[in-house]
Amino acid sequence: MTKLYSNKKVIALLILPGILLFVFAILAPICLSVYYGFTNYSGMGTAAWVGIKNYKELFKDEVFWLALRNSLLLAIGFICIQHPLAMIVAAVLDKLGGRGESFFRCVFFIPNVISVAVIAYLWKFIYNPDFGLLNNIIKMFGGKGDTNWLSAQNAIWAVLVVLIWHGFGWGMLIYYTGIKNIDPELYEASEIDGANKVQTFFRITLPLMKPVIQVNVTMAIISALKQMETVYLLTKGGPNNRSQFTANYLYQQAFDAFRYGYGNAIGVVFIIICLLVTVLVNWVFKDRDEVKLRRAKA
Repeated sequence: MTKLYSNKKVIALLILPGILLFVFAILAPICLSVYYGFTNYSGMGTAAWVGIKNYKELFKDEVFWLALRNSLLLAIGFICIQHPLAMIVAAVLDKLGGRGESFFRCVFFIPNVISVAVIAYLWKFIYNPDFGLLNNIIKMFGGKGDTNWLSAQNAIWAVLVVLIWHGFGWGMLIYYTGIKNIDPELYEASEIDGANKVQTFFRITLPLMKPVIQVNVTMAIISALKQMETVYLLTKGGPNNRSQFTANYLYQQAFDAFRYGYGNAIGVVFIIICLLVTVLVNWVFKDRDEVKLRRAKA
C-alpha cells in the first residue's frame, strides 16, 4: 500500500478529479467573468471589448457603493450582534444537558432549514403595515401600529433583522460544536480553582474558541457580501435601492437590466473584496505569540 501511494502516477490519478472540479467549477467561471467584465455583453449576441469602461462606471456608481455599504453593515450586524448571542446561547446549551439541550438546539436551527422563499414571504406578512403581526403587537401595547416597515426609511433595518435572525442557527451550531470539543477537564479544573461561570467563559471557552471564531467571522463577512435571495424576494433592493446589497445588485444588472458585462465587473470586484477580507481576518486572528516565537528561533 505504501508503494502504491508513493507512485507518482497513482498520486496524479487520485488528485485529478479534484483538480478538474476546481478548474471547471471555480477557475474557469472566474476567468470568464474577468473576460466579460471588459466587454459590453448583454447576455445575448456577441460581446464587444470595452476595456476598463465598466470598472470606471462602477467606481462612479452610487448604487454600487450604497449596496456595498449595506453589505458591510450586515457584516457588522453578524459580528457584533448575531455571533456574540450565538456564542452565549451555545455555551448555555452546552451546560443545559439532557433533552432540553437537544430540543433548544433544534428550535434555534429550524429557520435555517426553511426555504428562503418561505422566510421572505413570512416576514413580508409580519412587516405588512395593515395587518402585519409586528404592528398588531405594537397596537396591543398601546402604540399606533401603522408603521410601514419596508419603506425607504426602514427597509434596510427590516432586512438586516431578517438576515441576522435567519442565519443565527448556523452560527450557534458552529460555536456549539467548538465548545463541545473543549476538554471537560479544563472546566473541572477551573471549578476547583474557584472560578465562576463568567470567568470560565472568558478565561477558558473564549480563548480556546479562537480558531472557530476566525472561521465563523470569515464566513459571516462573505455571507453578508453575497446575500441575494432573501433581499430579492423581500424588497428587490428597494425602495429606491435603500435595501440594495452587492450580490442582489449584480444579479439585477446582469439579468434584469441585460448588462451582463457590467454585472461581471461587479463580480470581479466582489471576488477581490472577499479575498482582501479573508486576508484581513487571518491577519487579525494571527497568533502574535507564535509569530514572536518563530522570529526568535530564526
